[in-house]
Amino acid sequence: MTDTTSPTSPPTALGELTIVRTHAAPPELLFDCMTTPAHLARFWGPKGSTTPVGNITVDLRPGGAFETVMVSDDDGTEYSMHALYVTIERPTRLVFTERDVEGGLTTTVTFRDLGDGRTEVTTHQTNVPTEYLTPENRAGFESSLDRFDDYVAELGAAGS
Repeated sequence: MTDTTSPTSPPTALGELTIVRTHAAPPELLFDCMTTPAHLARFWGPKGSTTPVGNITVDLRPGGAFETVMVSDDDGTEYSMHALYVTIERPTRLVFTERDVEGGLTTTVTFRDLGDGRTEVTTHQTNVPTEYLTPENRAGFESSLDRFDDYVAELGAAGS
């Protein structure tokens, strides 16, 4: 369950985006959700899309591939993401870079145990192309995080 959600923050600097959310779950579970295809398939991508588990590659090591192919629910259009893991520090930090995005978009996800059963998750992106910062694209990114919130709440309700 998500306890609090910060609104989409304005870019912290040109080409940067930071979003902070707090979940009622341990950092180990949240880290595993972000690095396991069976979990990722439940929430990866904006609302109105799916990412079948067969469309997800996770080679969880520095230099390993992290790839997804999201499919639009409306028309079947596919959207690929190809990244390489840079840093893997379970359960506190995960860094991956999308080299095919101009400038090499880098995403850093940190998981901070708040000591009370909750974890603060900060998603920080650098080298974000201007077109990714449009209100429409940011709303899509936020909706993917909303799907993550919902999935984590389901896991908590199921006692996972």
